[in-house]
Amino acid sequence: MPIRALTTSPLSGFASDVRAGLARPAQKELPSKYLYDNVGSALFEVISHLPEYGLTRADERLLRRHAGDIVNRLPSPVAVVELGSGSGRKTRCILEALSRRQLTLYYPVEISPSALAACVRELSDINAVSIVGFEREYLDGLLEVSARRQRGQHFLVLFLGSTIGNFDRHASVEFLAKVRRTLRPGDALLLGTDLEKPIAQLLRAYDDELGVTAAFDLNLLARINRELDADFDLSQFAHVARINYDARSVEMHLRSMRRQTVRIPAAGLCVEFLQGETIWTESSHKYFAEEIFPMARAAGFCCQTQWIDEEWPFAENLLIAE
Repeated sequence: MPIRALTTSPLSGFASDVRAGLARPAQKELPSKYLYDNVGSALFEVISHLPEYGLTRADERLLRRHAGDIVNRLPSPVAVVELGSGSGRKTRCILEALSRRQLTLYYPVEISPSALAACVRELSDINAVSIVGFEREYLDGLLEVSARRQRGQHFLVLFLGSTIGNFDRHASVEFLAKVRRTLRPGDALLLGTDLEKPIAQLLRAYDDELGVTAAFDLNLLARINRELDADFDLSQFAHVARINYDARSVEMHLRSMRRQTVRIPAAGLCVEFLQGETIWTESSHKYFAEEIFPMARAAGFCCQTQWIDEEWPFAENLLIAE
């Protein structure tokens, strides 16, 4: 099976984004995509197994139960493009179902090189599947794959987990519309959406008893230390999960435990923190199942089918490009 990865160096963009986010006059923030370096990706794999975090297991249950139905709804031949593949564990069911009917090209798009390598290892044993990985941002990777589209080939784009929830509701529709503009009518997008659930359950999921999510969040500061020569003292920051009721989201923040100054030479930045001031690192928006249908229409898709896990309210939505 042919396997290769196409890479770029993101460091200059990292420094620029850190500078822009931490120099903000009001709420300091850092893009959540930077949580997923090699260490962060490994920590997130651990999070996905924690009893408090049922999202990944719900995602996997739906894919195991409905992979055959999903594949049977797709035209042939179809190539699979996954935006944010992670380890690829969840994708196995879809690829195995497809491999029983056709030779399949699988294009994982992932910004973490370690996650991309793990994905290739996880899925390289599936017969009739060829893997070409792209170490890229989501839309950049999708554009590159689109340029390789073969005559008569359809696309199935996978955007699994709750990654769409990292966007606010307006931005999520904008993102889906950009994906749609890269696709052709009849192409499909399988979209994972985490659904509304009790507040206490959400807070436990994003602030687990073992502190793995806290380590995942704090690793972002450690990454800035490693890659940008900063001097964050991790012991002086604490992970905080909070509910934003207006946005219907869970937010992750890193709170400064005291007044302090942090130097980030590679970003040309010296940052003052007040005691209690936070860095906003991630949001995870939650949905009602019925709101996915108008959201899809606004982005140029039709939500053809929706499968819902009742144990941990979560939906897989099959969107067809119109």
